[in-house]
Amino acid sequence: MAETLVIPQTTDRRAIYDSLIPQIAALIEGETDLVANLANITAALKEAFGFFWVGFYLAKENQLVLGPFQGPIACTRIAFGKGVCGAAYTRGETILVPDVDQFPGHIACSSASKSEVVVPVFDREGNVRMVLDVDSDQLNDFSEADAKGLEQIAALITAL
Repeated sequence: MAETLVIPQTTDRRAIYDSLIPQIAALIEGETDLVANLANITAALKEAFGFFWVGFYLAKENQLVLGPFQGPIACTRIAFGKGVCGAAYTRGETILVPDVDQFPGHIACSSASKSEVVVPVFDREGNVRMVLDVDSDQLNDFSEADAKGLEQIAALITAL
């Protein structure tokens, strides 16, 4: 297992994802513990991009429950269908939010969060088993490059 990531010195997020995704794949390859893998994925994303908050919410007991994350403390439980995470879970699709204050029903786990992208993570049968949530303290900080890169990372988890 590598102890460090090789992150290109660029502001081009697509280039960073292109470098990071195979490193994450190698990092989780052969590891069967889901929590360990999710923890390393959040750490890799935080290190590569410096996101304000990055983490997972896992479907448990008919709600989303906080899993491994990097950043300030967070909401522990989110109802299905509530907020951006609950909406992404219920819809089974990535949601990109340029301004969280404009998202109906946004849950403010941190008032410093300004934009957000949430990606559903599926099991092998195609059911949503968790979401990958990434927050920024800047407005309009995420693009389709982030959505696509995070979806590729979510696909690595599906394969576990």
